Amino acid sequence: MSRILPFLLILMVMGCKKTSVAEADLHCLNGYWEIDEVVFPDGSVKEYGINPSIDFIQLKGNEGYRKKMQPKFDGSYTTSNDTEKFSVTEVSNGFAMHYQNDFSDWEETLVKLDSTSFAVINQEGITYFYKRFEPIKIPK
Repeated sequence: MSRILPFLLILMVMGCKKTSVAEADLHCLNGYWEIDEVVFPDGSVKEYGINPSIDFIQLKGNEGYRKKMQPKFDGSYTTSNDTEKFSVTEVSNGFAMHYQNDFSDWEETLVKLDSTSFAVINQEGITYFYKRFEPIKIPK
């Protein structure tokens, strides 16, 4: 019972709260993002310090892609050619990002979005908080 209570509490809060994500804000997803923290259904939190990889998101209309990037100290990035394509659709509680590849498909619902941060919750009730990536600047 003690494991179910935090999950139900999160669902109730999310269900009763009007979404703060507007269609006009979806363009804010474009750019480089790093994960800040993850909140699990049981209420436990995993915080991230420096991330070895970041996400690049490009959204045009309702279609987009997400790509993992590794920033380098000279300001450039290394990456593979792998991308995760997604589509954004309006759902009852805001907007959802639908991903599909050869191996699986999944959905993340946007719960927060502005120019400096965003958060999504997945089908397992795990909430991911992202912040805008700021490259490390080393003085010359």
